[in-house]
Amino acid sequence: MLFRTNLLASAAIFAISSSVALADSHSEMTAETVIASVDGSDITLGQLIMLRAQLPEQYQQLPDEVIFDGLVEQLVNQQLLADTLEVEPKRVAIALSNETRSLRAGEVVNALSEMPITDADLQAAYDARFEGVEPEQEFNASHILVETEEEATEIKAMIDDGTDFAETAMERSTGPSGPSGGELGWFGAGMMVPEFEAAVVGLEVGEVSAPVQTQFGWHVVTLNETRTQPLPALDDLRGELTTQIQQEALNARLTELTEAADITLPEEGQFDASMIQNIDLLED
Repeated sequence: MLFRTNLLASAAIFAISSSVALADSHSEMTAETVIASVDGSDITLGQLIMLRAQLPEQYQQLPDEVIFDGLVEQLVNQQLLADTLEVEPKRVAIALSNETRSLRAGEVVNALSEMPITDADLQAAYDARFEGVEPEQEFNASHILVETEEEATEIKAMIDDGTDFAETAMERSTGPSGPSGGELGWFGAGMMVPEFEAAVVGLEVGEVSAPVQTQFGWHVVTLNETRTQPLPALDDLRGELTTQIQQEALNARLTELTEAADITLPEEGQFDASMIQNIDLLED
């Protein structure tokens, strides 16, 4: 079977009580509907549903009629093994308490995440995120890169006298953009080294800069065009804002609960952190 545990012999046969009470029709079934029974311990439809929901992804794609018998067998196998445990180890009770806490907390988180979020909520979150944020200005510039200030000064004078900037870049620039006339394309704040960016920001469209030194050499820069990058539309951020609002609601609830609760936390250095690896403490 699909979910047979390798702890069992393959020839094992499991007796499922013929007196299992099943509903007369699917419409009458509930989570408490008994699907199988092992020595008086019932296996219910609800237990199968939960096990089905927790299957690994590769099994989630299989048809239910393929999985059903495997789920029943897995729960029967587990019940048979569980019934042979005479003394429950301490670690089982601890694991169950952790699991219970996690599941209960998860239900509260789910309830918060299912609270309706209106368009007004989304608009408020959008406005708060972009309050005071100016649309980013972008620049399209070209440059000619040379090794010395003297050469950059010469090139600047040539361009001021009418020499074509792009042709000069193709002939004289040592940078990788030289063959394309020195064109750098569009860039925003922080994408260029500070000295270069400052020179570009100080230019008017069509103006050519004085020689500018950076770690790469000497540049003569011209500003080709500017544009304003618009802020993202609310609809483009709807999913992200929804998640943000849900997280803020959870944080607010946790803050409220924390302030109302009597919480004692360990003092710094009170415990040796390495003790969380001491599995021996879980033994009886």
